[in-house]
Amino acid sequence: MIGTMSLRSHFETLVRTVPPEQVADRGSEVDPASVGLDRKTIDAIWRATVGAYRTGLYPALALCIRRRGKVVLDRSLGHVAGNAPHDAPDARKVIATPNTLFNMFSASKMVTAMLVHLCDQRGLLHLDDPIARYVPAFGEHGKHRITIRHVLTHRAGIPHIPPQFADVGLLERPDEILSLLSQQKARWRAGQRLAYHALTGGFVLGAVIEKVTGKSLRDVMRDEILGPLRFDAFNFGVPASRLHEVALNAFTGPPVLPPLSQVLRRMLSVHFVEAVRVSNDPRFLTSVVPAGNIVTTANEASRFMQLLLDGGELDGVRVFETRTIQRAIAEQTFFELDLTMGAPIRYSMGFILGARFASPYGFNTSRAFGHLGFTNVFVYADPARDIAVGFMTSGKPALSPALVRTLWVMQTIAKRIPRDGRGPLRH
Repeated sequence: MIGTMSLRSHFETLVRTVPPEQVADRGSEVDPASVGLDRKTIDAIWRATVGAYRTGLYPALALCIRRRGKVVLDRSLGHVAGNAPHDAPDARKVIATPNTLFNMFSASKMVTAMLVHLCDQRGLLHLDDPIARYVPAFGEHGKHRITIRHVLTHRAGIPHIPPQFADVGLLERPDEILSLLSQQKARWRAGQRLAYHALTGGFVLGAVIEKVTGKSLRDVMRDEILGPLRFDAFNFGVPASRLHEVALNAFTGPPVLPPLSQVLRRMLSVHFVEAVRVSNDPRFLTSVVPAGNIVTTANEASRFMQLLLDGGELDGVRVFETRTIQRAIAEQTFFELDLTMGAPIRYSMGFILGARFASPYGFNTSRAFGHLGFTNVFVYADPARDIAVGFMTSGKPALSPALVRTLWVMQTIAKRIPRDGRGPLRH
């Protein structure tokens, strides 16, 4: 009873202290009728978004939706800084805009995965090659059997993060990171168990990409994505000069209690609240974390998904072959129990797939593909509805009854936008 009352009190306090939703801004949006939608659909989606903001879980949020390649919604709510639940009432508030930068966190995994698939497309590697072929030291302690495919599908058997990763300064010593992962013993035989790799797999894949391309991961992103498609900030971390553009993250949920606290610590190597604090550390934001720190706007996140939805070509520039994307999003796991998450999840080689019922992208989204980020970032495409979505947030609750409002945003998108997909990935 005490715990229930405490959660209710916490939730009510958050709702009472939320600033009004007039702190909203919007980017350029087309007439929804031009892409087969009506104004009521857009209004319903935005009402759901405002409802999520009013819970107080998100000091700032931004949502961008493309339909048939056109932006039908590109809006923000809240503040980049000064709007967290524990900020002083007189704290300086900086209003969020559609140009505000957010961290995609684990949604970065699918971008790194697509760089791996691009290397495969060019014959620089093969997905069933052992990691040790490119990073020989990684094969120690029986890990020589782990393949690139195993890592992409969370079956490499190395989900747990070494305790040394609790030191954010380690990010400035990438060779030491790779050494720690090489010295680690696999928990299971490669391919035997499904267990989400929160950070470990990204560093391994990043090392492989750098080995076969001869470039840093940032330079690969610049040369293959940012430059050709004229993205602004869609890369791992940001230059120090742009730190002020990144929304500050805040722990906003009820206290994290056992057993959830232990599960999250195993995933993150630090306590949940500490993980939120680290996410604002300049060393984290200016480093390269292949599985967790692409920094961008909701619009550019949506635009990357549009690239995939369009079969690898965007604005006349081809980056991926269509078959490369089709292979990347092909189902590899059908609702097998993920031993890290404690729930059944559909995975491809780099993406979390939707489903008819138990889907993060709303009901009846079995063709959707994308990824979630710590803790409530949603970046995905749904070929059936011809949409590409970027939903970015700066609030980091571990668990809260108000999260229903967040999921309702995706559910409203799925419910209100009709299924009539066309094009390379829409048949």
